[in-house]
Amino acid sequence: MGSQVSILGDVYSYGILLLEMFTGKSPTDDMFKDGLSIHQFTAMALPDHVNDIVEPSLLLETDDEDDNSDKDDAYGNKIQERPTARYKDPGPDKAKRLEECLNSVIQIGISCSAISPGERMLMNVVVNKMNAIRDSYLNLRTGGRRRR
Repeated sequence: MGSQVSILGDVYSYGILLLEMFTGKSPTDDMFKDGLSIHQFTAMALPDHVNDIVEPSLLLETDDEDDNSDKDDAYGNKIQERPTARYKDPGPDKAKRLEECLNSVIQIGISCSAISPGERMLMNVVVNKMNAIRDSYLNLRTGGRRRR
């Protein structure tokens, strides 16, 4: 586009990648035609409809409480079962905090994928914000107990 090469192009790609991962949609998806982009699609959903656009599998939780002890296969070999993933009702407080985390991540994706490079979030700011979102989410999942 006649401009100097800049790391802000990498920030743009990172933003689009975040939007892809959290919506489960590709920028080349058939729904993105007639001028609609993944950036616009997600921006229109915030802040009140993030749960409508987020990839449903992200709302599944691993069922850690099930008995996941080793089992024997048909030959007597020990096999370890994977925890099952299913939707668990997190309750209204946790659901609200999860929605806030999702909103924050999507907002970062939107900021990073702004059309104008000067409007894009700087990567050091992205890293700090993503770390804060991660910490908030881990605190949500563990009920206040830190887990790493």
